[in-house]
Amino acid sequence: MSSFVKRSIDIATAVKAVEAAAAKAVEMKLRMSIAICDESGVLKHFHRMDGASTLSASIAQDKAYTSAVTGMATHAWFEFIKNDPPLLHGIVHTPRLTVFGGGFPIREEGAVVGSIGLSGGHYMQDMECARAALAAIGAPVP
Repeated sequence: MSSFVKRSIDIATAVKAVEAAAAKAVEMKLRMSIAICDESGVLKHFHRMDGASTLSASIAQDKAYTSAVTGMATHAWFEFIKNDPPLLHGIVHTPRLTVFGGGFPIREEGAVVGSIGLSGGHYMQDMECARAALAAIGAPVP
């Protein structure tokens, strides 16, 4: 028999990331939903700020899921598919795949250990809050 070891974000780090993202959202006067997934895309921690839209809750979770299972930031997906008609018209129908900004993988020593997804502002604002969270936990900030 053989096996391998996987790294995964712990709850304390997930909570710290959510707190930092929420603080940035408050500073920007935004009401966000913030999702942290583990390395497999399973929801680890979630926070919907008071007043955040119901729709933002599922979008934030889908952004985190996309980044965890693909290892790519969600905004990178559009660049990846925009000039490839089969992907552009096909992969966007994949459930939970999100191709606009606000989701980032969380890496430790190069390995994806989790992800973050935010929704509630323009996707550029979502990205700014996510980057604040990554910086707060010492993860690489793209």
